Amino acid sequence: MPILQCKSGRIPIMAKKPLSAEMFPGVGFRLKTEVPRPDRKLVESFREFESPDISDQLNRLYALVPEIQCLTGSHHSLVGAVCTVKVYPGDNLMVHKALDVAHPGDVIVVDASASTTNAVMGGLISLKARARKIAGFIVDGFIRDLPEILPLDYPVFARGATPIGPLHRGPGEINFPICCGGVVVHPGDIVVADQAGVVVVPLDHAPEILSRLVANRKRNKDYLADVARGKFSNDWVDDVLTSAGCVVTKSPGKAGNKTPVKTSRKKSASKASRKTRRGK
Repeated sequence: MPILQCKSGRIPIMAKKPLSAEMFPGVGFRLKTEVPRPDRKLVESFREFESPDISDQLNRLYALVPEIQCLTGSHHSLVGAVCTVKVYPGDNLMVHKALDVAHPGDVIVVDASASTTNAVMGGLISLKARARKIAGFIVDGFIRDLPEILPLDYPVFARGATPIGPLHRGPGEINFPICCGGVVVHPGDIVVADQAGVVVVPLDHAPEILSRLVANRKRNKDYLADVARGKFSNDWVDDVLTSAGCVVTKSPGKAGNKTPVKTSRKKSASKASRKTRRGK
């Protein structure tokens, strides 16, 4: 142990707190004020589509886990460019700072590591965010003050609520890639959240996904009208069963009654319509 020599004698110098307890600048404690952003008209175009349809066009890989739900009312939905926030579980310093970074109309998406110990936002942040015209929040974690948020009519999606509040110390990041609900989210991506779920559209592929959605809507229009009238075929199901080698037993207890699935497809059914019927 180091010793300090002075007139009164020898005084041991006590160790300070370990350096590992410090926060260091850089990775884990940083923010970006400007990032690539989608065109506003492109963002608004996604408002015409529901999250399940968007998820289909993303090959079902970009939907957040269903535990993240809207806590503020079944009438709420969100469509907007993403401002990402990563926090240390139980701390919300960077959530407060995100109010200065996010643009009007943005959705703040918070990676709180799915922690259920502390809330990372509540009534005060919701009130401030609404004043800044931020569209809403999606939180992979818990919030607090739900009775205060509900009268604000402000959209908040999260895993749940708790009365335990956060600390305000850091570390954290703003506008860097995060993981929210099992999906990697980049700043500037487009998020669509409704009562069916939450999906993230990668910014670089947003125009392509929008084109697919428009085309799929046109294809489905006539088909859904036929389904409503009871005019449809399930021949495509037999196609899948046959190609997989599924065996059908016609009657139980009798040997030799196991045969492969046989289709009874009508010749008039087109390949395009069979492809459409697989959608849902």
